[in-house]
Amino acid sequence: MIKINCDLCGKANENLNRAIIEGVELEVCNDCSKFGKVIAHVKRPSVKEQAKLIRKKTLQDNEEKIELLVEGYSDLIKKRREAMGLTQKDFASKINEKESTIHHIETGSFEPPLNLAKKLERFLGVKLVEEHEEKHEPVKMGKEIGFTLGDFINIKK
Repeated sequence: MIKINCDLCGKANENLNRAIIEGVELEVCNDCSKFGKVIAHVKRPSVKEQAKLIRKKTLQDNEEKIELLVEGYSDLIKKRREAMGLTQKDFASKINEKESTIHHIETGSFEPPLNLAKKLERFLGVKLVEEHEEKHEPVKMGKEIGFTLGDFINIKK
């Protein structure tokens, strides 16, 4: 079984409890749980489950997906809204947003957060959010091609 340290006293322990102590939720041993209110027993994943989680995390670390707004999103939103025959006021009321927010988005002075952009996507039927993948490759430490300062220094003995 895996031993984890108590958040309060630091002792290694196999069984921990989740407790609220002084308004903070901590994972504590049985001895320290008397200082607060125990709300649950902490269930730890098995060794096999932990290995799967570690492998999955390393795969995710090498590739990262980022969601970004498309370029020209403000013009796209404005043209689509006008094509639907809606004023900024009507459009704002239909999607439950402020008219000033719509105005700022359409003028490009405000970049909507992703959740608002996705709401606009659904209502207008246009693509406003794109996924971009970033791949992080591990740095290989090997012999660099080229010269270093040490290649040119003559050391006298």
